[in-house]
Amino acid sequence: MPERWIGTTTDHQVTHLTLNRPESLNALTPDMRDHLIDLLAEASADPDVRAVVLTGTGRGFCAGADLRGGSSGGERVAGDVTRTLRLGAQRLVSAVLDCEKPVVAAVNGTAAGLGAHLAFACDLVLAAESARFIEVFVRRGLVPDGGGAYLLPRLIGPHRAKELMFFGDALTAPDAERLGLVNRVVPDGELEKKAREWSTRLANAPTRALALTKHLVNTSLDTDRATAFAAEAAAQEINMTTADAREGVAGFTERREPKFRGR
Repeated sequence: MPERWIGTTTDHQVTHLTLNRPESLNALTPDMRDHLIDLLAEASADPDVRAVVLTGTGRGFCAGADLRGGSSGGERVAGDVTRTLRLGAQRLVSAVLDCEKPVVAAVNGTAAGLGAHLAFACDLVLAAESARFIEVFVRRGLVPDGGGAYLLPRLIGPHRAKELMFFGDALTAPDAERLGLVNRVVPDGELEKKAREWSTRLANAPTRALALTKHLVNTSLDTDRATAFAAEAAAQEINMTTADAREGVAGFTERREPKFRGR
């Protein structure tokens, strides 16, 4: 059952999602992938969840899609691959990008293929020193999928993205940080602590303001200036109706730290 392959706990308004198939470097079966999509949707909609941490167990964060168990053995029909990607890998990456709560990736080990794109789709990326990122598709004679050709050029530019995708070389955590794919690299033994520290700060922040900020940033590179400015103004208009916005202004005028409740 996919439930036993993804550990789920929520404490102090932070949901921790832990991929738990260490024997396969947490490669995602179709059922496991769909369950992860559902869990992200639930966290997004739950007002008592204010941040999400995504990590893995063992030596891998996620080795991508489990290619060994996904073939039906039947004749392939035109459109099957497109449909599979749209409803599978692309839907998973979209679930992270569209989650209304900040998602922190705590990359504990190898992140390859879809696993790398799953990490890059997160809002903040922490990586253990031993972590590696691999655009493994070219090694299999495949085109990058799971949103890779959308995400990487926006994160590091087209030339760097092509270098990673054309060669498929393993990228160390420090090199990923240097390129801007990772926010922070920490010693392996400190990854969980740093992830909890960051997620706690996010859970104590104004949740709706973060959701609107995430949306503005994620859509900014696909829009012109006039559209981006209009979206910014609309987001601020919406946010000013929240209790957290009123509390933030009150804290400023009263010279005290605001106490945000995510409302």
